[in-house]
Amino acid sequence: MTSKGFARVHESGCALTIDASPGASKSEVVGVNRWRGALRVKIAAAAREGEANEELVRFLSERLSVPRQSIRILSGERSSVKTVFVPLAADRATAILEEE
Repeated sequence: MTSKGFARVHESGCALTIDASPGASKSEVVGVNRWRGALRVKIAAAAREGEANEELVRFLSERLSVPRQSIRILSGERSSVKTVFVPLAADRATAILEEE
């Protein structure tokens, strides 16, 4: 069995597979599920009316130092597993998000 990375090349940046857990006390990366190829992120917002999605975009924007408007959810808006576009190279996004 091989592990999969959570970031892959997509258009002019990369697509991140994220396993989001809303309702946390703070937003943070909690690890990588290499078997599923997903970045595990706790979200400090409830999963209602798009609040958790907005917080996820804000968190990624701050963590990756990219404008909030350049990040978009490609799929999974109503799911805990999401695909999110960010305007960074896949290896750069991976390096930043895997930092402690």
